[in-house]
Amino acid sequence: MGKQTGAHIVWDWNGTLFHDNDAIIGATNAAFAELGLEPITMEQYRELYCVPVPKFYERLMGRLPTDAEWEVMDETFHRYYAEHRIGCGLTEGAAELLAGWRSAGRSQSILSMYTHDELVPLVRGFGIEAHFIRVDGRTGPSGGSKAEHMVRHLGSLVGVDPARTVVIGDAADDAVAAQYVGARAVLYTGGSHGRASLEVVGVPVVDTLGEAVAEAERLAA
Repeated sequence: MGKQTGAHIVWDWNGTLFHDNDAIIGATNAAFAELGLEPITMEQYRELYCVPVPKFYERLMGRLPTDAEWEVMDETFHRYYAEHRIGCGLTEGAAELLAGWRSAGRSQSILSMYTHDELVPLVRGFGIEAHFIRVDGRTGPSGGSKAEHMVRHLGSLVGVDPARTVVIGDAADDAVAAQYVGARAVLYTGGSHGRASLEVVGVPVVDTLGEAVAEAERLAA
């Protein structure tokens, strides 16, 4: 089967389509509390957050967490997040943008580092699953980079050309993963990173998902 001619978007979920900042910062501080660390603000989080996640903790602790500390923090983070994500919703305008991209005859998918078994029913619960040709969450341990997951994700999309693909996400790692597979990237400032930390990556940085889609259309033309 030949490559499709239309543009394709690979969407990130957390902090991009799903506006879960409050749950993320709460879960992060719950994890810190397990080790007696002081809580941080959303502004500090957006300035310092990076992947792999243990490196983020190193920036705050002054050292990498031990394996035992990482297990405690990771388990605490995911338990807290699961309890508080129910109060979060889609990013403003997301549902309309997804419908518009699909109705224009273009394809889109989700690749998230959120665990697959929890991601799929969450996407389905918002009534947007039909807009995507594939929804992939993380399988395996948490804390790593998205690049290898992106290889598998694009490899599973029949007829999608990486050169006509744009990754839309809220973290520098989304741009790294896009570059790894020969795709383009647009980074959105409404999630885990502030504008200053995104602009150093060297890809377009936007403040709304509407701008992100318009930029994706231009990049994939």
